[in-house]
Amino acid sequence: MSAELISILVLVVVFVIATTRSINMGALAFAAAFGVGGLVADLDADKIFAGFPGDLFVVLVGVTYLFAIARANGTTDWLVHASIRLVRGRVVLIPWVMFVLTGALTAIGAVSPAAVAIVAPIALSFAARYSISPLLMGAMVVHGAQGGGFSPISIYGSIVNGIVEREGLPGSEIALFLASLIVNLVIAAIVFVLFGGLKLSRAEETGLDRRKTADVTADTTADTTADTTTDGAGAGTVAGTGTGTVAVQELDADDDASRLNPARIATLAALVALVVAVLVFDLDAGLTSITLAVLLSTVWAEDSRNAVSQIAWPTVLLICGVLTYVGVLDEMGTIDWAGEGVSDIGVPLLSAVLLCYIGALVSAFASSVGIMGALIPLAVPFLAQGEIGAIGMVAALAVSATVVDVSPFSTNGALVLAAAPGVDRERFFRQLMMYGGIVVAVVPAVVWLALVVPDWG
Repeated sequence: MSAELISILVLVVVFVIATTRSINMGALAFAAAFGVGGLVADLDADKIFAGFPGDLFVVLVGVTYLFAIARANGTTDWLVHASIRLVRGRVVLIPWVMFVLTGALTAIGAVSPAAVAIVAPIALSFAARYSISPLLMGAMVVHGAQGGGFSPISIYGSIVNGIVEREGLPGSEIALFLASLIVNLVIAAIVFVLFGGLKLSRAEETGLDRRKTADVTADTTADTTADTTTDGAGAGTVAGTGTGTVAVQELDADDDASRLNPARIATLAALVALVVAVLVFDLDAGLTSITLAVLLSTVWAEDSRNAVSQIAWPTVLLICGVLTYVGVLDEMGTIDWAGEGVSDIGVPLLSAVLLCYIGALVSAFASSVGIMGALIPLAVPFLAQGEIGAIGMVAALAVSATVVDVSPFSTNGALVLAAAPGVDRERFFRQLMMYGGIVVAVVPAVVWLALVVPDWG
């Protein structure tokens, strides 16, 4: 049995044990990286640790640290109320606001994980507050980021178009952008319907009717009590009991959440600084987040006292362990071995769909940009034969390799998992993994049928 095949079988075993025994998959993956890397591939510790995602570790820690402080001092509550005012109280529109926002950020040049790091904590705090499915909100954020991710001026778009030009293939920047935008928009619409988006509209209508009924009841009771009392105590009693109490308490709570104090103003300034640092000055999102969090903690130590304990440490272990093992696979040549085996099949359409699946599967655990950089050159030999349109094939590979980033093992999926407050993380992890698996199983075949089989380009 070849070393490459052994490494793949060990990965399957890691998944099975983690699923059936409820052991952190990251810890298992670290052990597997040590065993396979050292015993099977004869790699030393330096080469095994070369796959450790230090940048992602800092991003996960930094972003969750900063937003833990924002939750502690009420800044996220303020942002939620601001979002509600923006859409005039229509909660049903919020998931789409988040989709458009992340899409706009990536379309103008933000790296996809940076856009998700900025938007996901706000979106998921909103989801927790209004009982929206975190899977729905997380998927809308990630698919929004990928929807705008291939604009001609975006990072992904520039990279793919550069690879196409370097390989001498015909290309279309607009076709690539529209393919990703349409696919992610369709997926977002399906997710919105399947995971309770339409119920949000009905809930709003029901809530509005209840509020109207409560207002009428309170007014009627107040009037009746006022008519039967002469000292004014009746009205005060209504305000302190029954429906009137709920209305007053909710109003007070809303007033507190909508007020700005120095800590919240400083936190909002820190969030703006994070956006500017990442988008304008191209600074690292993780290092910037940690720096801003430390500054806030120094000034408002009381609000930040428990923030470090709220960093998503199990998620950090999970993601870093799995990606370290994927790095061992890359170092061993397992990924290249699988890709070359597919490209040697000799049937262009079959090779095309298999490359799309390899791109989706590997990208669910690794860098989407790295996978695109490896797969597009692998497709050159049969694209040169002229039997498959290069524009459609490149677009299919690009979409397949990025649409799966909702997987909890990808950077974007990991950020969503880490940013969700008040959830059962193991359950949410399984939901993201199942959803990511469905995307891996379905989307490559769909984009292959839509973009490759018709021979676009």
